[in-house]
Amino acid sequence: MKLSILSWLAALLVPIALIGLGLRVLLTPLFLQIEYNMPYFPPDEYGFTKEDRLKWAPYALDYLVNNEGISYLGDLKFADGSPLYNERELSHMEDVKRVTRGALNLWYISLALLVMFGIWSWRGGWTLAFRQGLMRGGWLMVGLAGIIGLIVVIGISINPNVFWNFFAGFHSLFFEGDSWLFLYSDTLIRLFPLRFWQDAFLYAAIIALGGGFALGLGLRTKWFSGICCDRHQIWGMKKG
Repeated sequence: MKLSILSWLAALLVPIALIGLGLRVLLTPLFLQIEYNMPYFPPDEYGFTKEDRLKWAPYALDYLVNNEGISYLGDLKFADGSPLYNERELSHMEDVKRVTRGALNLWYISLALLVMFGIWSWRGGWTLAFRQGLMRGGWLMVGLAGIIGLIVVIGISINPNVFWNFFAGFHSLFFEGDSWLFLYSDTLIRLFPLRFWQDAFLYAAIIALGGGFALGLGLRTKWFSGICCDRHQIWGMKKG
């Protein structure tokens, strides 16, 4: 296989790996702690306190990454015995879990392939082509993350419809019809209002942007280039 093809394959894998990293970071209790403690985060008009949100929201995130069935959420109840989620919400969470697990599996595959390419390039003497692929992928991620970040910032500060149209388009790719739309009084909206998702996309973009810059700029350093060249020369001497 031509080295240019392998280099471009590595470049295309980089955004998947960095977006997956951002997703995995957001699926942690740390993100909830940060987000719900933001002074601008909107209060719940139907009575959830910050403590209530910090109590119930982790169950939703845990469900997305654990091996439990929908009863993990379906069995949750308010103090008066009424269910935390209605059937429509539970059905959507099943869909979200399938999408999330698929995205995480794609992330794992991208990481495994990048590691495999890295080892292959190291042993095969084409580290320069692999490094160029990582750099291209880093800059590709910078561009993509920059666009997403700009959409979020405009949606927050200038025109809310900009982010909403992006958000709706994103959901239309993975969910059927209006299955992802809920009443303001539904638990999913009370726990995860639109501002939650604006910040989630923004944080994911920042994480991916940082990773993209690290690859795009960091792999150009003389120190790293020297290591690659030295290793290539040593390997060539062994083969000769």
